Amino acid sequence: MPVVDNLTSQQRSHTMSRIRSKNTKPELVIRRLAHARGLRYRLHQQTLPGCPDLVFVKARVAVFVDGDFWHGWRFPRWRKKLSPYWAAKISGNRKRDRRNRRCLRLDRWNVIRLWEHQIKSDPQLCLARIEQAVRSVRATS
Repeated sequence: MPVVDNLTSQQRSHTMSRIRSKNTKPELVIRRLAHARGLRYRLHQQTLPGCPDLVFVKARVAVFVDGDFWHGWRFPRWRKKLSPYWAAKISGNRKRDRRNRRCLRLDRWNVIRLWEHQIKSDPQLCLARIEQAVRSVRATS
């Protein structure tokens, strides 16, 4: 059974307009930790598929920091609770994410996807994944 929206269309529009796509709290956590570890990166590289949140150009590592809801973490489990509009929206986001990842991988990019809940529970482990990918390429160069 879909969840009924208890807000008016104006209230929902205002609420949705407040949701960020860039510079989210989980993204800022990872950026601060990476910078403190001496990792330098570019932000939101629009020339790459999907506009990765952090890009380590020389190491060819693209990092996406994905929100659990918007990118559909464990989506099949809770899909039926959504209205058809939101189910289609999140399905489309997941399809787009797969396409962008495939394009980057074909272009020889190492793609790291960090979920919001992973960053909240263990940001150091998330950073370790990034650091290992970046430093392993530097060591072989």
